[in-house]
Amino acid sequence: MSLVDTFFNTDVMIAAFPALLRGLWMTILLGVVSIFFGVIGGLFVALVRLYAPKPIRLLMVGYIDIMRALPMLVVLILIYYALPFVNISLSSWSSAILGFSIVLAAYSAEVFRSGIESVPRGQFEAAAALGLPFLVTLYKVVLPQAIRIVIPPTTSNCISMFKDTSLASTVALPELLKEGQNAQGFYANPSPLIMAAVIYVVLLWPLVRLVSVLEERFKQEKRR
Repeated sequence: MSLVDTFFNTDVMIAAFPALLRGLWMTILLGVVSIFFGVIGGLFVALVRLYAPKPIRLLMVGYIDIMRALPMLVVLILIYYALPFVNISLSSWSSAILGFSIVLAAYSAEVFRSGIESVPRGQFEAAAALGLPFLVTLYKVVLPQAIRIVIPPTTSNCISMFKDTSLASTVALPELLKEGQNAQGFYANPSPLIMAAVIYVVLLWPLVRLVSVLEERFKQEKRR
């Protein structure tokens, strides 16, 4: 067989397209839900990491360090296969969402912490001088400035999370790559995997470009 027939077989791609479309929907849904909970959880962890009593801060530091050090695959395996031994059984969907969310929350927490700490301390002092409570200062003064700073790295983390959804097949979730692998086995041809890779590029390339645009825009604003 030629290179085209082996890797770019249009007949196989057309036949496998419905299955890949189902996998794409699962990938998008899994990515969006995980990113939502991961980013919200990361902001919460960052605030606790910065302003909670010291024992709790140290606990958050440990959580962040461990989740960032563990491979995503290991986290998914522990949640799906190990938790049943302590009478906690989760579905494939719940295991994937939990695994992706807690890991993304750890990365997002460090991004938010860095963004909050980059806001000049004088902002807190000025708000305190005006009699604003700490929570109001945080919500209306500090976080709006920090969020602008953390948008580019947060977007990069979201892109990485979308790519990591390919590991959901470990917990028997039929996402895009899993459907591509199934189609490859069924048709005895790797063309569905090539098509899955193209779909990933089409899905994520605009986000990659968005990160570059945002970074350049923020650089220009700092120069002013």
